[in-house]
Amino acid sequence: MSIWGKIIGGAAGFALGGPLGALLGALAGHAVDKIRAIDTVEPQPQRDEDGTRKIAFTIGVIVLGAKMAKVDGVVSEREIRAFKEVFRVPPDEIKNVARVFNLAKRDARGFEPYARQIAGLFEPGSPVLEELLASLFHIAMSDGRLHDAEIAYLKEVARIFGFDEFAFERIRAQHTGESSGDPYTVLGISPDADDDTVKKAYRDLMRENHPDRLMAQGLPQEFIEIANEKVAAINAAYDRIRKHRGMK
Repeated sequence: MSIWGKIIGGAAGFALGGPLGALLGALAGHAVDKIRAIDTVEPQPQRDEDGTRKIAFTIGVIVLGAKMAKVDGVVSEREIRAFKEVFRVPPDEIKNVARVFNLAKRDARGFEPYARQIAGLFEPGSPVLEELLASLFHIAMSDGRLHDAEIAYLKEVARIFGFDEFAFERIRAQHTGESSGDPYTVLGISPDADDDTVKKAYRDLMRENHPDRLMAQGLPQEFIEIANEKVAAINAAYDRIRKHRGMK
C-alpha cells in the first residue's frame, strides 16, 4: 500500500495521536475522542515506528505548508501547484491530499502543535526534519521569492525542529537559489575554512543526505526529488569552491 493509502485509510491517525492524529481521524471519518483514547494506550512492541515517521513527515508537509500558505494573506494557485511538485502524488490520490490541505487550512490551531509533534518523532536537527523544512521552502518560493512573513514562519519551524540560525541560513541557501552568491553558506562553513575543513563538510553533507540514508530515517520515497535537489546544490557549491581554490 502506498503512503497515501495508509494516510487516507485512517490507521495512521491511531498510530500518531495528537493533533496530527486528530486531523487524520477527521479525514477518515473517526471522532477525535476515539483517536485520543487510542493514543493513551501503551504502544505495542510491534508498532511500525518507521512507518509512523514517514506518515508524520508526509502529513507534516501538507499541514505546515497549508499553514504557511496563509501567512502572506492568500493561498495562491502557485502555492497549491507547488505541493504537486513536492509530492509524488498518484492522480487518484490528489483529491485526498487536497482534503488534508483544506482541513489544515480550516483548523483553528496554530502551526506550533503540529511542528512540535513532528519534531518529537525525530532527533533534533535530524536530516529528515531538514528535508521537511526544504519542502516548505519549495512551497514558499512558488511565487519566486520569500516574503517576510514566510521567513519568520520558517525560522520558527526551524527552531522547533532543533536548527539554530546558522543551520537555518545554510538550509535557506540550499533551497532558494540564494546559494549562487555564497557556496560556503551552502556547505555550512566559513569562507576562511581550510581545504581539509571544506572537504570534510562536503563529505559529511553528502553522507547525511544520501537518499538511502534519509529513507532509512523516515523520509518517504515520494519526497526523494527534494533530497536530490539538495544534493545537486551541495555538489555545485563544492565544485565552485574547489575550482576557485584549485583543489583536487
